[in-house]
Amino acid sequence: MKAARIVVLGIAIVAGIGAALLAGGSDEPEPAVTDAAPLKTVEVLVAASDIQMGGVIRAEDVRWQAWPEEAASPHFVTKSGAPTAAQDNVGAIARSPFVVGEPIRPDKLIKGSGSGYMAAILPAGMRAISVEISPETGAGGFILPNDRVDVILTRRVQGAGGRDETYSETIAANIRVLAIDQAVEDKDGQKVVVGKTATLELTPSQSEQLALSRQLGTIALALRSLIDSSPNAADTSLDPAEKRGRVTVVRFGVSSQGAAR
Repeated sequence: MKAARIVVLGIAIVAGIGAALLAGGSDEPEPAVTDAAPLKTVEVLVAASDIQMGGVIRAEDVRWQAWPEEAASPHFVTKSGAPTAAQDNVGAIARSPFVVGEPIRPDKLIKGSGSGYMAAILPAGMRAISVEISPETGAGGFILPNDRVDVILTRRVQGAGGRDETYSETIAANIRVLAIDQAVEDKDGQKVVVGKTATLELTPSQSEQLALSRQLGTIALALRSLIDSSPNAADTSLDPAEKRGRVTVVRFGVSSQGAAR
């Protein structure tokens, strides 16, 4: 028995030594730890506080903030490219709202040189003109700033035989609504704006036509769908003769197509 135990113990010792040698031989040197390359950043001009649309930029409304260089858009204002931008943009008007930390983009600012917000946002060659509206003539109050509408004139004239005839005509199509009363944006999740006036963006000739139409009859605004509301969805400079081809005549409750007079 003693001899057998000695043999088993010897085998165990030899096996243990072999396993140790094998384990030691398979060790590979651990790779050396290298320091990560530092992240390259640029100084970007961002909003230091929430800026509402139409708000005037103050010195405390903007600040410089480190921004990853790879993620910086060429539209951002960088300190290396415009070191005095924080001071230069004081007094500019925000065309769109900014939230805290949002990079300032020059295309979202207007330098109005003392002008009001409405005059600053009007594109070159366009005019702003207001028209009276009511829930009945303003799509029940569902028209909001930046929606697009068709302007419809309804008037009554004396026809043949002294009978009154009612005409309805679209005098301007796909027109942008600049404001409802003095609200220029949808605030606090408001879905309906019941106002008394709507300010529209029109060409000079459209402005003249609208001013005349207000004296001839009733003006109504027809809200366009989003699909039909792109700036190029309809030609807003149609010839008056072409528009008259779409006039609806209502005689004694019966509708028919006719030419405007």
